[in-house]
Amino acid sequence: MPASVLIVDDEKNILLTLQTSLQLAGYHVELAANGQVALDVVSARPVDAVLMDVKMPDMDGLTVLARVMELKPELPVIMMSGHGTIDTAVKATQLGARDFLEKPIARDRLLVALRNALKHQAAMEELRALRAELGRYDMVGSGPAMQRIFSLIQRTAPSEGRVLITGENGTGKELIARALHQHSRRKSAPFVKLNCAAVPHELIESELFGHEKGAFTGAVSVRRGKFELAHEGTLFLDEIGDMPQAMQTKLLRVLQEGELERVGGTETLKVDVRVIAATNKNLEKEIEAGRFREDLYYRVNVVQIHSPPLRERREDLPALIDTFLQEACTRNGRRPLSLSPEALSVMASYSYPGNVRELRNLVERLAILCEGPVVTGAEAQELLPRAKGTPPAASSEAVGASAMPSARPPPLPAPLIPSGAGAAGGFRPRVDRTFREQVEDAEREILQHTLAYTQDNVTEAARLLDLERGHFYKKLKALGIKRGEKDQPPAGGEG
Repeated sequence: MPASVLIVDDEKNILLTLQTSLQLAGYHVELAANGQVALDVVSARPVDAVLMDVKMPDMDGLTVLARVMELKPELPVIMMSGHGTIDTAVKATQLGARDFLEKPIARDRLLVALRNALKHQAAMEELRALRAELGRYDMVGSGPAMQRIFSLIQRTAPSEGRVLITGENGTGKELIARALHQHSRRKSAPFVKLNCAAVPHELIESELFGHEKGAFTGAVSVRRGKFELAHEGTLFLDEIGDMPQAMQTKLLRVLQEGELERVGGTETLKVDVRVIAATNKNLEKEIEAGRFREDLYYRVNVVQIHSPPLRERREDLPALIDTFLQEACTRNGRRPLSLSPEALSVMASYSYPGNVRELRNLVERLAILCEGPVVTGAEAQELLPRAKGTPPAASSEAVGASAMPSARPPPLPAPLIPSGAGAAGGFRPRVDRTFREQVEDAEREILQHTLAYTQDNVTEAARLLDLERGHFYKKLKALGIKRGEKDQPPAGGEG
């Protein structure tokens, strides 16, 4: 889609001469004979650059420049004058002009100035996008699941094929989409994203296709949609499974024909966009339920990449934790932290239903709240969510050797089952002891065998029995269980 240039000058012959030069160079040109018309155009229609004379009746170019900068401060404006002075050029630059040209303007000089202004604008937009992405991470992982993803990205990115990324929330689907864009032939063009689940149904058409001024209440000016903004680049449609059915039909037409109309408009616009879609839903089931168009599914699902949940790539946990921890310490102004083997074991034991996004938040919590320089197992245990069904921690030796635990730990040894509760004969009460004493005997045996199983690791033993660490110590003291000197509770017995 050619860049749009607005030429503002009160001399008709200059307007026509500049219009011809720019149209021959491939630009779309609009004309304004005075400052007020120029302001009306800038506020009503998308314009990529402005070429404006300084000397004009009623409203001079510097006054118009100041007003344009108020309306659209990022819009590149090139001033021109037949009676230019250094003072005028300096004032124009101070007001926000990108360049100053003296009449008569050589065609080559004009095209170079315009090309430089547009390149500068594109670079600034890219810089703003990169700044907005600070805090995001490159894809981290070396396990089989991530290696499969890297291989698919390497093979798919250079093509023009559309990609459907599937996976649970928080698994990094957007990172995969960005990697596809960065390794594609479109990497120098925009990467534009839209979360279909976050936009109200009545506004999603305007978000995708844009709208004309007055198309609906609140449409006070022309607005480009995501497809126009992503021209020659990549459009990432996140959570496409939540797109309204009426919108699915319109999206299908754009994918088939490569053209669209803004809401409230009649002009047909050609767009060249590679679409990458993502969803956390099973689209085949959505098709069966009548909520997603089958023909649209086949349009976006040329290549499918599955982003696995964190529980299926637990071997990547140490690298992810280290990456997130160092970045969190830097961002929050904390001194560098490291995790003890016990803390890493505790972190590895959690199921992370929120996947990598939840892991990142938990690691930042550690960076903010732990004193350091080494995060202890007790600190990690205290800051983890209390979730039912959390798998128990693996041994610190296994984690230290990068042999991450599987989703389920090895079974507990038989001695953890109280001797009075044999499975074959059922429970047989001892008549020489009270009920309370028999309960204490059972508790004592369970605690002793759990400590033996965890090699006297209180944190892990408490976790196995779903007890608070402080309550575990109180139980040991109440039942008279003696332990070695290591890992003794602090003063007060609360641990």
